[in-house]
Order: sequence, then C-alpha cells, then structure tokens
Amino acid sequence: MSSAGIITILLIIITVITSYKGFTNSIFFDKYKFQVDKILLYRDYKRLVTSGFLHVNWLHLLFNMFCLYFFSGMLEGGLGPWYFLLIYFASLIGGGLVSLVIHRRHGDYSSVGASGAVWGVLFACVALYPGMSISLFPLPLYMPVWLYALIFVLITIYLIRSKKNNIGNESHLGGAIVGMVLALIINPMALVNNYGKILIVLLPAIIFLYLIITRPHLLLIDNLFYKTHQQYYSIDHQYNVERRDEQQEIDRILDKINKKGMRSLNKKEKETLKAYSKSVR
Repeated sequence: MSSAGIITILLIIITVITSYKGFTNSIFFDKYKFQVDKILLYRDYKRLVTSGFLHVNWLHLLFNMFCLYFFSGMLEGGLGPWYFLLIYFASLIGGGLVSLVIHRRHGDYSSVGASGAVWGVLFACVALYPGMSISLFPLPLYMPVWLYALIFVLITIYLIRSKKNNIGNESHLGGAIVGMVLALIINPMALVNNYGKILIVLLPAIIFLYLIITRPHLLLIDNLFYKTHQQYYSIDHQYNVERRDEQQEIDRILDKINKKGMRSLNKKEKETLKAYSKSVR
C-alpha cells in the first residue's frame, strides 16, 4: 500500500477538527448529523455529507481515519485526486441514501461517521487491485483483499438481519457498493480483467440491499436462524404485548409533537395517531 496523498491528509484533518467540535458541542453535533426527519421533512440534504465529518467518540473516529489513511494511498495515487474525491463523497452520500430508504419510516433514526465513504474507498481498491493483500491487524496474517471484502459483506448482512448492534451497517454496505461500481465505471477494464472476484463480492451485496429495500419484512427476525419466538406466546400474552407496543408508540409520537410540533410527524406516524384516535372514541 502506498502512503496517503495530500487530499487524504486534508480529509483526515478536517474530519478530526469537525468531529472534535461535535464531541464538545451538542448543538453543532445535532445540527449536522444524519437524521431521517430532518432530511425528508425539512429537506436538509446537507446532512448526507456533513454527518460523514462527525463521529460518536474518539475510537469511532480513529478507526475510520486509520482505515482511510492506509487504503486511500493506492486509490488516490492510481486514479488521481479528483476521481478519489468523487469516489469518497459518492460513497458517503450513497451510503446515507441507502440508510434513508431503509429507515424512511423511522423519523428519529440518526447516525454519524465516515464509514460509508471509507468502505467505498476500500471496495474501489478491491475493484481495481483485487490481487493485493491485507493484514489482519494485529495478527501477522494476510489475505487477498477481495476475500476480506467478501467476508465483510457476509458479516454485514448477518448484522443487519440479526440487529446485533446499533452500527449503521446499511450505510457501510451502500457506500461499499457505490465505491466499487464507480471505480469500475472509471476503469471498466478492471471488470474485464477481474470479473470473477468482483462479482463474488458485489452480487451478494447488491441482491441483499435490493431485497431489504423492496421487502423490508425480511429484517423482522431475531437472528440468523429465523426464530420469531412469538409463536410460543399465548394469545392473551401476545395481545398484551401488542397493546403495550402500541401504547409506547403513541407515547413516543405525542412526545414528538410536544417537542417539535405536528409538522415533524411522518406519514406513518400520522396514520398511527389517526387510527389510535378512532379506536378510543
């Protein structure tokens, strides 16, 4: 891997400065983070970009910047600074748009981080240089970068489906796909020369994203083995659980109205409130 170029260094410096300000200034952080309602209702589209320059904490920031530093050199050196910037920001925005589509009914959903852009850079490298090796830090082991990318895709799919954490895995996968596809558009001969390895990595990611966007019920599972657990509940217990969940949702909507006003509600929330008001008449 070649050393990072000047554009990468500038990106890292700007991201560290803005992230630090976000750590110490909650108003600044809230103004520029990714949040579904702010983007869809108030058309604050800048958040698709500005959220990539904020992070949750130092560990989150250092991990992303560490990865960017080590993977960007080859890409910036091989394609030039302008194509590198195009891939970086297209991956950042693409990852945000994927999250926006998947979480379009979750108005309070928010996220920050440069991960979508960073994974876009890495997957662009996979597309252009699939034969290079990557170290499994801190272990003294190496594997082909295309195999590392495939493992990332499979693990990310599992994490999205099982909901094992609160990380924005959807934006990671979206950014990775955008970065790889854009690199292939810039250099189509890479697909001709390396189509086997590229398709092994790209197809599972594209198919999975297509399915969860068009069939979001695929996400409604507890783990990889598709256990819903509700089949073991009695009818009365299931009814009580549903009533509790419904009341919690109504309480959340009313609290949102109290803080932000009726305009802050999305379509689904308005329909839920309308249905509830009819049921209590």
